[in-house]
Amino acid sequence: MAEHVRIFDTTLRDGEQAPGFSLRVSEKLRLARQLDALGVDLIEAGFPIASPADAEAVYRISQEIRRPVIACLARCHRADLEKAAEAIKPADKGRIHTFIATSDLHLKAKLRMSREQCLEAAVEAVRFSRHHTFDVQFSAEDATRSDLDFLCRVVEAVVKAGASTINLPDTVGYATPDEIREFFTTIRSRVPNSDKVIFSTHCHDDLGLAVANSIAAVQGGAQQVECTINGIGERAGNASLEEIVMAFKVRQERLPFTTNINIRELYPSSDLLTRLTGQGVQVNKAIVGRNAFAHEAGIHQDGMMKDRRTYEIMRAEDVGAPWNPLVLGKHSGRHAVQRRCSELGLTVEGGELIEVYRALMAIADDRKVISDNDVVAVVSSVRTGSTRLDHVDPFDTPSGVAAGHHPTGYGHGV
Repeated sequence: MAEHVRIFDTTLRDGEQAPGFSLRVSEKLRLARQLDALGVDLIEAGFPIASPADAEAVYRISQEIRRPVIACLARCHRADLEKAAEAIKPADKGRIHTFIATSDLHLKAKLRMSREQCLEAAVEAVRFSRHHTFDVQFSAEDATRSDLDFLCRVVEAVVKAGASTINLPDTVGYATPDEIREFFTTIRSRVPNSDKVIFSTHCHDDLGLAVANSIAAVQGGAQQVECTINGIGERAGNASLEEIVMAFKVRQERLPFTTNINIRELYPSSDLLTRLTGQGVQVNKAIVGRNAFAHEAGIHQDGMMKDRRTYEIMRAEDVGAPWNPLVLGKHSGRHAVQRRCSELGLTVEGGELIEVYRALMAIADDRKVISDNDVVAVVSSVRTGSTRLDHVDPFDTPSGVAAGHHPTGYGHGV
């Protein structure tokens, strides 16, 4: 039987902390509405002590968004916790997410405190938070580089103090999948009453392993995954929500986990984020990138025209993305050219198809991607007997073709 995994979205907190991704209060509220439509279980709406705008955003999201849990971040400091408690007060389901570093490196170099002081601060923060909400999450920052014995002591203590969720972050993206799976398995086996709380994973992508590590953590017993839309976040980013969810969906036989995510809202969520921030995703980004469901190679195009399953393991429309898979370029075959012509209302066959194909490939060598304008102009040129294909103006708009039409029909809103 498949196990259920909670999706804790931190796009509005950790994601927004990344350079270039800052959002206004109204924009955070708009994105929170989309995250609600997406079906996330928890929205981490901000870090109230960071700025008045962040505190306002958390408060307004708490007022309006009712279905998911609304969480906000606070250090193990009284001022942070008071600000967090005030910000989530309107929420139907509010969570204070308090944290402190537990690795010796962070304790010595950053916090300049002893292990015992760290333990005391963690327990006091959880106790204080419980006076304001029954839903308290504790995070041991830099958990994967912490001494295991000390970390188990901290987890046991905060559970006794009333924490209901324990997050063990791979803060600097240092762990490997086999390591983090064993890490969660070990801690859950060593901490008393671990079955009474939810364990959460929060992985960063410094080594490109955030998604793999998050999945491994779930296999090790984590029941909550902290992630972001498009994988945005500090430095190299966080684990990508859409990649984790679709890995569970596509590989159910190997990854028997379910989520509450409405996968048809994945692409719209990604698109909204890029439009609000002005920061696009890489074209080959899994699930939501412009090329995620596009094919240029002739062999791939031929297979796609016969059966999509030959080269696609999921459907674009399942994640809410537009689907026009045939990108014409120098690797394309004649069948793809003929199909694109047909889609544009142009019937080309036999010798005419060969001439059109050769002319388009000549353009592709120079321009990399062939637009619909190119196709229409080349067909017209071949039919009028022009031998000056180099005079075809790619920016001239023939009748019936929209100016600036993207060759794949797969824009990303930026």
